Amino acid sequence: MADTPGFSAAERAALARLDTPERVQAFLDSIPYNDEITCRSPRRVLRDGRAHCFEGALLAAAALERLGHPPLLVDLGAVRDDDHVIALFGRRGALGAVAKSNFTGLRYRAPVYRTVRELVMSYFDDYFNTAGERTLRTYSRPVRLTDRLHRGWRTAEDDLDDLGERLDRAPHYRLLTRRQERALAPVDGRLLEAGLLGSNPKGLHQVE
Repeated sequence: MADTPGFSAAERAALARLDTPERVQAFLDSIPYNDEITCRSPRRVLRDGRAHCFEGALLAAAALERLGHPPLLVDLGAVRDDDHVIALFGRRGALGAVAKSNFTGLRYRAPVYRTVRELVMSYFDDYFNTAGERTLRTYSRPVRLTDRLHRGWRTAEDDLDDLGERLDRAPHYRLLTRRQERALAPVDGRLLEAGLLGSNPKGLHQVE
């Protein structure tokens, strides 16, 4: 296990219980979805017991780092919807992801994907807004969290808006052609209902 810089003994003990990517995901699933406009650090997520997707990805990155994985985030870009952020991890040469989401289908991915694009595409059919429109369009190059660029990101008390801006600025790659985008059908009503199961209505993107 790697060291966890900056955390207190109690915080390290809490992170020590998250000793597999699956247990990191279970922790994120157990806490409420945060509907506030904040950018909490992993320390604040542990203390406050709530997170939205970006905050959940930061907590996951810190927990996965302790398990020996580099802290890597990928931004999933959407239209008429919120972006989504996932934390990557690898196992036996394949990629998986841990994520916090207000939608049931946008969370954990088993480490079976050969490339970042392949992993991202696994989110496509589950990535829709409340109007039932499939909205995923781009993904970023993986962004590694470093102390040189983001000192104190694990334990900051201030919001990490600069880190969010760095994700936004990272190179993004298109997933679909224009013709494919125009041909997209809305999701089935049962899938829409299942995707919203247990969601926090206040945290949902309001489709205009």
